[in-house]
Amino acid sequence: MLLRAPETRRIHRAMQIRLTALPFLIAVQVTPVADLQNPSVRHGHTLVEAACAVCHAVGRFDASPLKSAPPLREVHKRYPVEDLAEALAEGLITGHPSKPEFRFDARDVDDIIDYLKSLEQ
Repeated sequence: MLLRAPETRRIHRAMQIRLTALPFLIAVQVTPVADLQNPSVRHGHTLVEAACAVCHAVGRFDASPLKSAPPLREVHKRYPVEDLAEALAEGLITGHPSKPEFRFDARDVDDIIDYLKSLEQ
């Protein structure tokens, strides 16, 4: 089958667009959080992984292991994440009895808040 020049150009252009978009698509798929280069965000991610990932989705695309636990990337839709600072420092307790109580020091609270904010972007 012999392609005429306009058809060849159209196919070539479509392939260029796909190849141009490929690095962006790969970056989106392999970057689960916004800014793990930032030490505060990275530390907050580590804390959240250790304390929350058993029940909650802690990344941008994962599903919560516990169906009733909302993904942490959606917390900012319910209320400002800064409002969690006091609860994280004094002891985070919720309505179900199987959830352990968590307390974090001031630096850890700031880092967790920074991580949660990174999920908003």
